[in-house]
Amino acid sequence: MKTKAAVVYETGKPIEIVELDLAGPEEGEVLIRYTHAGLCHSDVHIAHGDLEARLPMVLGHEGAGIIEEVGAGVTRVKPGDHVVCSFIPNCGVCRWCATGQQAICDMGANILSGELPSGRFPFTGPGPEKNYGAMCMIGTFSQYGTISQTSVVKVEDELPLEKAVLVGCGVPTGWGSAVYAADVQPGETVIVSGVGGIGINAVQGARFAGAKNLIAVDPLENKREKAMELGATHAVGSIEEAADLARQMTNGNGADKAVVTAGLVTQEIVTGAFDAIGKGGTVVLTGLNKLTETNVQLPGSIMTLFKKTVKGTLFGDCNPTTDIPKILGMYQSGDIKLDELITKTYTLEQVNEGYDALLNGDNVRGVLIHEH
Repeated sequence: MKTKAAVVYETGKPIEIVELDLAGPEEGEVLIRYTHAGLCHSDVHIAHGDLEARLPMVLGHEGAGIIEEVGAGVTRVKPGDHVVCSFIPNCGVCRWCATGQQAICDMGANILSGELPSGRFPFTGPGPEKNYGAMCMIGTFSQYGTISQTSVVKVEDELPLEKAVLVGCGVPTGWGSAVYAADVQPGETVIVSGVGGIGINAVQGARFAGAKNLIAVDPLENKREKAMELGATHAVGSIEEAADLARQMTNGNGADKAVVTAGLVTQEIVTGAFDAIGKGGTVVLTGLNKLTETNVQLPGSIMTLFKKTVKGTLFGDCNPTTDIPKILGMYQSGDIKLDELITKTYTLEQVNEGYDALLNGDNVRGVLIHEH
């Protein structure tokens, strides 16, 4: 079948809208009609070359839609099911899935190659390289996709997919970074550094977990305002200001937890977060930079003497099969806000406009609506 998709052919160049051929589902695979996709910063990392991926690639790693067809052996979903895609597939049987760490499922090792777990490329198109990869094995900036059943999570039919789409990456990554990875406890002082699509949900997570003092850091006023709207007690423009505030609130100790969710994590940002936490404090690194970039250089003796911890997290330590439905249930009960996250919606043809708005800081979250 034919499908229209947003493709990156060369890093540093605009995303192109092209028509591709899409093969149907084979064993363990499903055909999904995407209704919505989230504009998340990780796709920019591919387009800019911060993360090395096999090109050409259909971008998009947050997606929601309806299952149109299933291949042999599919047991997780059936035609007509409403689903949210997980940007990390989860097999359920590897060592990591079996110990509750689906975020580092062995299947996730090849998500930047663009091929399905079976090793095939369902998208084909023009150019010398006929096989087109799919971002995180799902490529949600396409009207349709053939993907593994391990990448979809069934959700309730009554949930609005234009909101539920955000729970495929940004919401659980941010929320889990605070609730699971940082293990925020009631009464703690918490800093969230970077209030984008992930950071705003780290704010929601820290608030839900009971942070007494919740300091959001972002140079842009609109981001600080959104952080205050969704649970921050304070919002400042720099990590130095946040550190001073944290010390004032804690008799000079500093923050208990700092969650780093900046779009491009630099050594300066990491060092600032490390300096802002006090004795027994934890820094959680959620944001990315180039894989070859050394952006963590810290005084080991301070880490030892003050018993500080620096740790990384993927998907906020969430488990897609349980946490996607859990977070959507919390949305239904009013404990997590999704409607308020969406600044603007776009058509597929407006994808470059949407990413310009993201990079300019105009949007907290943009959502792409597929037209069929």
